[in-house]
Amino acid sequence: MNNDENLKTLGSQAARLVTELYERGGTVFSNADVEKITGLGPKSARNFVASLVHRGVVTRLKPGLFILVPFELGREREFLGNPLVLARELAGGSDYYVSHASAMEIHRMVTQPQLVTFASTPRAIRPRTVLGTEFRFVRCKADHLFGIADYWATKTERVQVSDLERTVLDGLKQSEHCGGFTEVAKGFWMRREDIDSGRLVDYALRLDVGAVIRRLGFLLELFDVDAPGEAERLHERLTSSYAVLDPLLPVEGKYFARWRLRLNVGPEEIKSVVRT
Repeated sequence: MNNDENLKTLGSQAARLVTELYERGGTVFSNADVEKITGLGPKSARNFVASLVHRGVVTRLKPGLFILVPFELGREREFLGNPLVLARELAGGSDYYVSHASAMEIHRMVTQPQLVTFASTPRAIRPRTVLGTEFRFVRCKADHLFGIADYWATKTERVQVSDLERTVLDGLKQSEHCGGFTEVAKGFWMRREDIDSGRLVDYALRLDVGAVIRRLGFLLELFDVDAPGEAERLHERLTSSYAVLDPLLPVEGKYFARWRLRLNVGPEEIKSVVRT
């Protein structure tokens, strides 16, 4: 792409905005960014961006949030950009992380492309669909913002994503955002050689969610994970109450005293699914 040739058609203000955004390495911007870069007042900045949207230079992602349309798209007027980057912006760009099924896809724990982008944040944010792509935000406690790593979503844009171990635990806690318990188990099986069992158990104990501790202990033993002592660390935290193995299925099946679980999906069924 030859930026210099294309910028000549934009006018001085638009050229300044586009150049500055590309130099920053981020093409998603707000009205406040426009004011800062161009020096325009609030009303003039809004009118200026509206003209750029009308001309197809930028796409409005939501009120007050925009993205540059790449020059190479020609006359295309609507451009979403990278969904992970947009999830970061929709979440407020600070206390968040890409999570659940979206994190599983990043960590190569799924075999099918994911159609919904998930992020976790302490804020209550309603689901949003932008240009046909659905974004869902899972509310989490502020002190549960751990087990997070940087991930280069594009060559110039980084996002925060749950690391491999935290992704497993989020799936065990809220499998409805991951396609169900068996999909989480399958992802665990696919990456079992790369999972740090000690870190996984540390995270589980830090989350301190009884159902997660039970399900994790069950998986470690079901898949014969060679992690001496780790399952017992989990077992020591058990209480007398029972949880279902798969919260999306009916509450039925045998009681498994070892992990205080109601096995509403059988061990052999799980093994058969994860190995297909």
